[in-house]
Amino acid sequence: MSHRVGSAMQAYVYRSRRKADTYLYLREKDAFALVPEPLQAQLGVLEFVLEVVLEPGRRLARADADVVRADLIERGFYLQLPPPPGGVPTDG
Repeated sequence: MSHRVGSAMQAYVYRSRRKADTYLYLREKDAFALVPEPLQAQLGVLEFVLEVVLEPGRRLARADADVVRADLIERGFYLQLPPPPGGVPTDG
């Protein structure tokens, strides 16, 4: 199934047990082969936390849903990093 950036899509969210407040979004459940091996090694064990529909206009707590969808379409994954101490949140 193909997706456009402006269309709704499922995302599967995993929390890194090694890196606090770090989340990995995948376009397919448990599709860890989409994630480069060095990144997988840095994240360590990932725990499934959420299945979410990303649709136009959807607001996420710390990420832009349009950016997440674009990364899922292009790369198959999106990495949400913790906000910097005392700074503005950034996305990976």
